[in-house]
Amino acid sequence: MAKGVCVNGCKRPRGGGEDGEEPRGARKKRRLGDGGVCPHGPKPKEKSSRLSAALFGEDCEISHDQMYELLKYAALGKCHNATQPSWCHIYHQSHLAGVVVIVLHEMSQLHFYKFYLQFKHLRKVFRHRFTLPPSSANFLANLYGEGANLNPQSTAQGSTSTSSQCIPNSSNLQWDPIIQKYGEEKQGLTSYTLTLEELKKNDYPMKGSPGCEDYMHTECDQQRTDSSPLFGLDCEMCLTAKGNEVTHVSLVDAQGQCLLNELVKPESRIVNYRTRFSGITRKILLPVKTKLADIQTRLKKMLPRDAVLVGHSLNADLQALQMIHPSVIDTSLLFARNEGRRFKLKFLAKAVLGKEIQCEQKLGHDPAEDARAALELAQFFIEQGPAKVAELNLEMLLTTERLTEISQNKSALQLQQNTIQRQLNDPPHLSKPCFLDCLQMTGQKPLLLGRQELDSSGLCQSNLSTSNKQILQRALKDVPLSTFSIIQFSLDPEYVAPHLLAGICEKVKVKLTDMLTIYAGPFDESFCLKSVKKEFGRCGPIRSLTVVTETYQPYVCIQYEVLEAAQLAVENLNGAEVAGCCIKVQRPVTGTMLDCDVLIKELELDIENEGVIYVAGLKKSLTETDLQEEFSQLKDLEALFLPRDLQSGKHRNCCFLKFQKSESAVDALGVINGWAMRGSRLRSRKALAPGHLWRWIWQMDHHNGKQRGDSLCEKKEQQSDPEQELRKKLKKLDQHIWKLYRSLQNNTLCVVLFPGVNSIHGSQSGLGLMGIKDDGERSAC
Repeated sequence: MAKGVCVNGCKRPRGGGEDGEEPRGARKKRRLGDGGVCPHGPKPKEKSSRLSAALFGEDCEISHDQMYELLKYAALGKCHNATQPSWCHIYHQSHLAGVVVIVLHEMSQLHFYKFYLQFKHLRKVFRHRFTLPPSSANFLANLYGEGANLNPQSTAQGSTSTSSQCIPNSSNLQWDPIIQKYGEEKQGLTSYTLTLEELKKNDYPMKGSPGCEDYMHTECDQQRTDSSPLFGLDCEMCLTAKGNEVTHVSLVDAQGQCLLNELVKPESRIVNYRTRFSGITRKILLPVKTKLADIQTRLKKMLPRDAVLVGHSLNADLQALQMIHPSVIDTSLLFARNEGRRFKLKFLAKAVLGKEIQCEQKLGHDPAEDARAALELAQFFIEQGPAKVAELNLEMLLTTERLTEISQNKSALQLQQNTIQRQLNDPPHLSKPCFLDCLQMTGQKPLLLGRQELDSSGLCQSNLSTSNKQILQRALKDVPLSTFSIIQFSLDPEYVAPHLLAGICEKVKVKLTDMLTIYAGPFDESFCLKSVKKEFGRCGPIRSLTVVTETYQPYVCIQYEVLEAAQLAVENLNGAEVAGCCIKVQRPVTGTMLDCDVLIKELELDIENEGVIYVAGLKKSLTETDLQEEFSQLKDLEALFLPRDLQSGKHRNCCFLKFQKSESAVDALGVINGWAMRGSRLRSRKALAPGHLWRWIWQMDHHNGKQRGDSLCEKKEQQSDPEQELRKKLKKLDQHIWKLYRSLQNNTLCVVLFPGVNSIHGSQSGLGLMGIKDDGERSAC
């Protein structure tokens, strides 16, 4: 800095002398805080970007569309007509220094909490944490949009080149959603019929399901084999006063012969014929006498006992027919896409079979034609196998088809203008446009490092040979030069093998069961079990309670639904008198529980649990409004979460309270413990499980058939070598991310994503962590 120049950039000399020297005594005054002040006042502090998100309780699951919404706004801001995301708020977006997204491929929420202690930097840096739905394939396209033209170069005339997506080749075919779901090998038709879980998830009528009590069963209950007969089924519906009712039904056999093609007279008055789709008019239905019951009877007689029905979104057809059939192939699910999206039957028929159906020249859809198309699609899939279907690259064909349709109707200039506008406004009838194109149009080049990278032409190419260390080194060098970066880290194939993942999942279930379980005793032979259940129930919701009789005196094994309840029981009732006996309360003694105390302590210190407390002993008759009123006197109370049983919907006898300040949460603990609320004495402690984790624990625990109560000690399992190595790899990965995070400029939005897993071997939810870098604190919130 030039001699005599103010630190604020003021040109006025710092001292009173002509040469800028300070007058005598000025230094002393400045040391005392009485001088040296710039005449223009202190330098104004630059605005900091802030991030707030209501991720508490049941609002902790964020969809890929919502992530896209956040990243689009963070990258573009209001000047590009991007809107604030609906689930969180970025303050002073224009002051963001950049956006960095770190993707940890093949990793899920399961990895984060199985190796929670190894991720010591991730869990302490990022205040906001949320669950993501399992991802199946091109996770990146879900984040920044599809149909991307990731090419910063434009033609000499100034027009942009044709949009293009990442083109799959043999090296990245494994990431296709079809391969993720079914594998690459050919399989028989029974491998593609929907499981009971899939039937339930996709709203198929099932025995015992609500509203299906009067539905007719096809009674096709014979064991299916790979040679079972296929039948294509399709219906057209009209809207009646009762809802959707069948007006046209078609059934075709495996050779494409039409076995049934009948018009049906609905029971209720038709409100909308939907002629454009159904092809039904009032005139057509006037002479029809056939009723739904007639069709049900005929279908039941026509279908052999081992029949497999094929259709496109067949659940709607069976619901309208009011029939239950146990074995179906749904082509809208068979040709899998990302995030639960589905291809239309018309597109699949053209792209896969080369057939034009549902032509605009025809009046409505022909159900026989649609049934035959769905049947042939299923036959093609079974005969060719998933790998051949994946090689068709249906996503690329769909994008190309849409662009071709647009180019036929628009001039080159109009096409360019409409493309930009479409990217900014994101119309609902198209896939999410890639907002990275908009960045490049403004001269900003996005950075993509890792598994998929941008080559010199700007296209996305696979790069599976680069190590995580090399990716980190490149990121440290290149991230400061880009305003939007996606950094991808991956695990070696041996660490993502299905059997290893299944083993980890099982161990997490066992450990969760152990942490939720306590043993209490000894009790007298004639002790009152009801008194024990009542006392321990005041710590939180109990899942199961059993008496252990193998010991000299009886003990009680209690498994809770939440971690806080088990910890409260250990802390409050160990050494207490219960049912007339002085008892000891402890957790199971197993190899997996040796680090339990350390894990509990770290969960307490988790940044997401700051200012959150757990309260138990609530009466189940109290509503959320009652609790809000009761706890309103607590200072700085921000939110209340009342957990509910995810099956019955009934709330439990506990809740979580979130405070604006940690000190207020500590004060509230002193007030609540022993507080009598409407005749019930409360217990409380610091929270251990954030909202998203509570939900995940519930799901893991309720999918676990293991019950305690048979023994106090189990043999310690030897960790497999791959798991030990995985532990080291993830610890190193945590260090890589921490090193990259420290290198970021202040005001940088950083998002870390565990995409989750969705394959034929099972699915695991993903996890997201986010925050805005601020050297003054661990993370801005």
